Amino acid sequence: MPLHPALQAICDAANQAAAGAADAPAPSDAERLTLVRGGAEAFGSLGAGAPDPLHSVEDMTAEGPHGPIPVRVYRPATTPGAPLVCYYHGGGFVSGSVAAWDGVARRIAKESGAVVVSVDYRLAPEHRFPVPLEDCHAALVWAVAEAERLGADATRVAVAGDSAGGNLAAALALRARTEGPTLRAQVLVYPVIAPECTTASMDANGTGYLLTADSMRSMWAWYLGPDGDPDDPGAAVAKATDHAGLPPALVITAEYDPLRDEGEDYAALLTRAGVDVTCTRYDGMLHGFFGLREIVPDSDRAVAEVAAFLRRHC
Repeated sequence: MPLHPALQAICDAANQAAAGAADAPAPSDAERLTLVRGGAEAFGSLGAGAPDPLHSVEDMTAEGPHGPIPVRVYRPATTPGAPLVCYYHGGGFVSGSVAAWDGVARRIAKESGAVVVSVDYRLAPEHRFPVPLEDCHAALVWAVAEAERLGADATRVAVAGDSAGGNLAAALALRARTEGPTLRAQVLVYPVIAPECTTASMDANGTGYLLTADSMRSMWAWYLGPDGDPDDPGAAVAKATDHAGLPPALVITAEYDPLRDEGEDYAALLTRAGVDVTCTRYDGMLHGFFGLREIVPDSDRAVAEVAAFLRRHC
């Protein structure tokens, strides 16, 4: 189906601005990184609407191998023993923040009834792989250890994330299978999966729909660095030798997303490995729609699907 008209208008404006800047000198790597980070913060809050009220929202600190990790804890109610969901924001490994993704975390907590711990992991290129992943695992371990204090049940745990956060959530599901903690579910919203960036959707949707193929290649380069291994399954999660025994997965993709095919390919890989997988493509949507509740109704529909999946498995 066609791209949603409201999203088409956003793309048209962005494409017009890019065309107007075509004759400008090419930005340096540092300038491009600044632009990416500014854009992620702005887009992360675009169309989020008023914050959903919850019982409490509290900034706390987890400890990790690279130092303190800021986390924001969302408690939807006072009832103890709620499911526990660690959420990892998007931003291509190099941008994004708990603050910009506040609306998404609030909505998931409110609709699922889970205590949500949103993690401000360290970002590349200042902190390349595996540092962000190690932050995310340390925050997960901390949240489980502190579950009772947070009002959650340490045996009802899930990981979730969008875009690069979806990659981190998938990598954590692989890591937790051997290192713990035990997970009941993984939610991967238009996840980043493949460093090669060579899928058909990367070619078809790689320009004109906000997220571009070139920007994805740059983000992978920033994340892995010049000496990084693009076959390391901690980053390229589809290249793990075994995907059996992973927790049930919900994979959400968007029709006009360059990442569409790699997310759906990963869902198919998990299915072949015997994992219980639900894969839903949102037609007429593009990368980032999950947080755009004031712009597209499918944002609320996707959040509701995530919440229902978490309630079912946690």
